[in-house]
Amino acid sequence: MNATLLSGKPLAALIQQRARDEARNLENDGVRPVLAVVVATDDESTHWYVRSIERAAERAGIGCRILDLGHDATEQVLASVLKHLSAEPSVNGIILQAPLPAGVRTDALVSHIAPEKDIDGANPLSLGLLAVGQPAFAPATARAVVEILDHYDIPVAGRNVVVIGRSAVVGKPLSLLLLERDAAITVCHSKSGPLERYTQTADVVVVAAGRTGLLTGALVSSESVVIDVGTNVLPDGSLVGDVDEASVLGVAAALTPVPGGVGTVTTSLLLLHTAEAAREQFRSLIAGPVG
Repeated sequence: MNATLLSGKPLAALIQQRARDEARNLENDGVRPVLAVVVATDDESTHWYVRSIERAAERAGIGCRILDLGHDATEQVLASVLKHLSAEPSVNGIILQAPLPAGVRTDALVSHIAPEKDIDGANPLSLGLLAVGQPAFAPATARAVVEILDHYDIPVAGRNVVVIGRSAVVGKPLSLLLLERDAAITVCHSKSGPLERYTQTADVVVVAAGRTGLLTGALVSSESVVIDVGTNVLPDGSLVGDVDEASVLGVAAALTPVPGGVGTVTTSLLLLHTAEAAREQFRSLIAGPVG
């Protein structure tokens, strides 16, 4: 093994402490941050993840309301719940947890999440604000990648960064965040052709395609820092990323592990975003209506 493992756990602990500190400061002002998680699936791995968010929120002094609407919830019911939560003063952050029932249009639902409570950057308005450099919550997974690079002092300004995957959850918002850091961005997808054309000369490679073993050691160089965003569940229940870890570890300069990498930081950021959203909403309440 040649590559340095970039664990997300030390950074996650620091972010959790920031969330705790902010929650404690808000408590002194009579405010307790509250996160609402809307769930509509019988997938046990999803429920396990949501429970992990709930436990982490409790440790951070943040309230967490789990709204389990069942695997057969209709789009109309989900929309109604999101509208209600967006208007509810006691709720500061909202997550619509995937997967959703068959036939439910995610893009039609996320627009019902108020941008100021959209702590996972799901509403298209949030992505638009991000694109023009205005204040908005980035999707927590995309921000987690940037936080890991910062934490380990990995520069991106003027460097060749390849992002594999163009989803609205990771690839697109991450590209915007990295552009703000003056990185030279290439986004690869299913129509890009051979990946080695882009990845073998990249300083940083971020893989977020949802395909087990997509990036192998043959596709990177000894100078590459590889960030694995993938979360794929194998038949035996184990979790792996999009990187063929064994081969990449023998070639690349650094690699984030799965589990224990980006995902760990993502959960902590959701809590920090909730506390930050609560602070901004409290300030707006104190300031009162403009005009």
